[in-house]
Amino acid sequence: MRKLYKRVIISKEIAGEFVEPLSTWFEILEVANKNYQRILKISLDKGESSAIALAFEINDVMLVLDDLKARKEAQKLGFRITGTLGVLFSAKQKNVINSLKFYLDKLRETDFRIADNIVSELLNRSNE
Repeated sequence: MRKLYKRVIISKEIAGEFVEPLSTWFEILEVANKNYQRILKISLDKGESSAIALAFEINDVMLVLDDLKARKEAQKLGFRITGTLGVLFSAKQKNVINSLKFYLDKLRETDFRIADNIVSELLNRSNE
């Protein structure tokens, strides 16, 4: 991600979800507007609500969200969004990674759900 984006900012709540220590190039910020975060938490989980609330406090952001409800909320609020697959596809297009298939296979070994037709489309568009 560091090679794709100028800054990678995550909320304190998201940072707390990682088991392994994060690289030092991640900027970890705390959400200032806790009230808005609480409102978002009514329908979204802690990480997603903190990400969207934090995005309001930063100029010119792209949110990385995979949860459909969170993506819809962020779109309604006017944010640009992508997801894990979008980040990987962009990395392949910009020659940051050599093989999209390798990373898609790794994702499929986890609980990350990807429809077969999406995988086929991404690999086709990546000439893999």
